[in-house]
Amino acid sequence: MLRLDHSLAKYTRRGVKPGSFWWVPGFGNESEFAAGSVLQIMAPDVNQEIYGIPEYLSALQSALLNESATLFRRRYYLNGSHAGYILYATGDFAEGDVDAMRDALKKSKGPGNFRNLFVHAPSGKEGGIKLLPIAEVGAKDEFLGIKNTTRDDVLAAHRVPPQLLGIVPQNAGGFGSPADARDGFHELEIEPIQAKFLEVNDELGEEAVRFELRE
Repeated sequence: MLRLDHSLAKYTRRGVKPGSFWWVPGFGNESEFAAGSVLQIMAPDVNQEIYGIPEYLSALQSALLNESATLFRRRYYLNGSHAGYILYATGDFAEGDVDAMRDALKKSKGPGNFRNLFVHAPSGKEGGIKLLPIAEVGAKDEFLGIKNTTRDDVLAAHRVPPQLLGIVPQNAGGFGSPADARDGFHELEIEPIQAKFLEVNDELGEEAVRFELRE
């Protein structure tokens, strides 16, 4: 009976001789596969012809930026600073009040992302204390923009219709019919991947891989 196993690409290396492959889980711990026992289905790469690169690599930075934006937002709420601002004080205060306000600002901060600024200008006029927010609105808009843009980049890299992933449309028209998106996705993306795997049958000389046809 024929058996096919998957060798992790992370630890599988091409040898110098054509058709030779090595299992390298760590330095000095390599072992060679038996000749002809490894069949490589390689993705294309314009820079080399040894391994190929995954198609999602183009969106890797977008995925990392999406993660960074989420972590930034979590810290933004956890540290209790929901609005970076300038506290602008122009009035005359009793002795010690200015230092007390400055200390209160410092103690209200966690190890966070925004810094609040205290400015004291003595002998000011009416309305001597003002709060000038500088971060809250901008941070909110930037967060939503980054999340949406990076999400679209990742979807484009994988070429997956958003309605198949349950993403809620932002426009009134929606994304269109999920059934049509499914059929188009299968024809344009899934079937080419299946065709790549069917190459295994040509190499082995017998049918080891088979896919059910969609009606």
